[in-house]
Amino acid sequence: MRLNQVTVGSTDLARSERFYRLLGLRLIVKNDHYLRFECPDGGSTFSLDLVRGVPEDERVTVYFEADDLDEECARLVRAGIVFDRPPGDQPWLWREARLRDPDGHLLCLFRGGDNRRNPPWRLADSALG
Repeated sequence: MRLNQVTVGSTDLARSERFYRLLGLRLIVKNDHYLRFECPDGGSTFSLDLVRGVPEDERVTVYFEADDLDEECARLVRAGIVFDRPPGDQPWLWREARLRDPDGHLLCLFRGGDNRRNPPWRLADSALG
């Protein structure tokens, strides 16, 4: 099984389209109520559905990995994107930065490297049953 995509709500598709294109995603489907983007690396996609309002208690965080995280964050800051937390090293051995999209969805731009799937504390295959 592979993760295909994540879909979140957007109250303004035009605004969201500009934001996610600025992040580097490539628009592949567009209609009056839906946008679907292809991530520049890998085979995953990300989409937005037009909604009347985004629930205040929505607690989804979308993670986008960038090999050149610091350079990518600097490019976004120059373009006017405001980060809640600039790039920093984390105890789980990732470097990450936090921001919000125009609808308030939490985003994490990160660099996990080999630790993304194989941290030192990963369970052995035999322990997974």
